[in-house]
Amino acid sequence: MVLYLSREQILALAHIVLLVSCAAAIYLACEWFVNAIEWLGVRLNMGTLAIGTVLAAIGTALPESVVTLVAVTMGNSPLSKDIGVGAAMGGPLVLATIAYGVTGWMLIRRKRILSKTSEDNARYIKGDLLEEVDLSRLPTDQKWFLSIFIVKVSLGLVAFAFKPWCGLLFFAAYGVYFFKEMRADAEAHSSADLEPLKLQPSRETPAGWAVLVQTIVTLGIIFGASQLFVTQLEWAGPELGLSASVTALLLSPIATELPEVMNAIIWVKQGKTSLAFANISGAMMIQATVPSGLGILFTPWHFDGPLAYSGVITIIGILYLLWLMRTHRFTSSRLAMSAGFYGIFALGLVLIA
Repeated sequence: MVLYLSREQILALAHIVLLVSCAAAIYLACEWFVNAIEWLGVRLNMGTLAIGTVLAAIGTALPESVVTLVAVTMGNSPLSKDIGVGAAMGGPLVLATIAYGVTGWMLIRRKRILSKTSEDNARYIKGDLLEEVDLSRLPTDQKWFLSIFIVKVSLGLVAFAFKPWCGLLFFAAYGVYFFKEMRADAEAHSSADLEPLKLQPSRETPAGWAVLVQTIVTLGIIFGASQLFVTQLEWAGPELGLSASVTALLLSPIATELPEVMNAIIWVKQGKTSLAFANISGAMMIQATVPSGLGILFTPWHFDGPLAYSGVITIIGILYLLWLMRTHRFTSSRLAMSAGFYGIFALGLVLIA
């Protein structure tokens, strides 16, 4: 039996293959990236959490920051600037909901795998894996993010003459956060439990040039694959009956934040959950300041209904996390429920857009 496909079907199949291939490429590149970034942190004598909140976060947030910069400074149309503002708002939303939700789901999965490994593990792991993770700094980081994010959303609801200059304050806020994180860890990250550098698997201590090359190359692959992933989602939006504005705010941020989600999956699988949380919270701080500062400087930064709605859902997601930590109910299953806020956002966005 010969199966004939129309030109439209072949194009659709090609888009789907590219979509899956990009996701796979991002995951594999992230495996090499987290391996390199930990070694880079060791070479720079950085603390464990600073590797996640600063080094890894800057690396994975750089691509979308560049996209926002290009969109708001070089875009010749209002649509281009809208895309930049949408990216600045959509990124934190994905991190506050999907990224934390996936981390919770991975913790549940890891506990099941460890419990099945041996009877000793099954007896040992009676509680939640989050009980073994140092979360002392996570509430502070989230309060920092929430305070800046509320100001960012408030600026989108008002108009005044000197608003563009407020963008500089967001850059300053990240500068303060950067130095705070760099000075917070007294003890440098240990190389004792690190896997060999994938570029030099036979060397106990890799060469500095190899660490740098692996970091830069994997970051380039992540950037390229993420952008190609975005273009495939732009095709998928109309195919699913979604408008361009909905696609830009609903689907595109998932692609740009995919590296942070992949990093969380990899680090939780390796039992380095603290690094996973640090990478997410650090990326959230960058998304709340750098792209937002660019948007405020170079666009009117005036929110319509969907943008304001995305801000509200992001704030609710962070308040949920802070409530869980404050009431000592922060478990893997409740953390996994954070992803549900993105579902609520998606449903409401389709209705109001």
